[in-house]
Amino acid sequence: MTLSHDLAGTGPSTVVLLHSGVCDRRMWDVPFSALAEAGHRVVRCDLRGYGETPIDAPHTHAEDVRELLDHLGADRAAVVGSSFGGEVALEFAARHPGRVSALALLCSGMPGMEPSEELRAWGGRERDLLVAGDVDAAVELNVDTWLGPDADEKARALVREMQRHVFDVQLPVPDEHAPVDPGVTKDELPRIQAPALVVSGAHDVPDFRAVAGELTALLPAARRLDLDWAGHLPALERPEETARLLTAFLAEALAPV
Repeated sequence: MTLSHDLAGTGPSTVVLLHSGVCDRRMWDVPFSALAEAGHRVVRCDLRGYGETPIDAPHTHAEDVRELLDHLGADRAAVVGSSFGGEVALEFAARHPGRVSALALLCSGMPGMEPSEELRAWGGRERDLLVAGDVDAAVELNVDTWLGPDADEKARALVREMQRHVFDVQLPVPDEHAPVDPGVTKDELPRIQAPALVVSGAHDVPDFRAVAGELTALLPAARRLDLDWAGHLPALERPEETARLLTAFLAEALAPV
């Protein structure tokens, strides 16, 4: 299956945008256009079970991304990942380091991430609501948890819509079509030599701020950027500012030597 996707721009460098686990490719509306205008060929996709991409078989998200790049004829790409999309970006880069020209990781997860007691308790609340059939309340729990104080009502409404769609698509999926763990470990991350920007939000869940510190230490060419205004989804909280920081990072990371 080829992931549902949009393309914009005709520049020599390909940039792939990978969405968070509560969103789909619509979360990238502003950065998608800005990066194309900056001279990149930009692709944003829906991973399986999100947006317009169904779940029809067992799958590995990182390999789905590889197949998409093959389909587009892109040997190398800069990969931008938000949260769960950041974890997928790291798995792809660990398995195919020669195909990644740069990494931008926004409030990213990581392979082997162990949730804190606080995050496990949050997951338990979400699970209890879903088991009780209160999908609306589970949606609101996600909206309230993952958006920071700068998110406006438009952003909250979009996350509400995207998260509800995620539940509608994924909850009926049979176990045999579940994602397959690619088996990437933390020990493999230092093989990723590409320039990396690791972004952390001051208002994010503590687990992801801790991950930002680990990634900055593990990735050989990483630098960290802490946003004092951001929650977990800066691309939706301040989309224009996020687009500017991504554009600046990629201009530097992809500049000819």
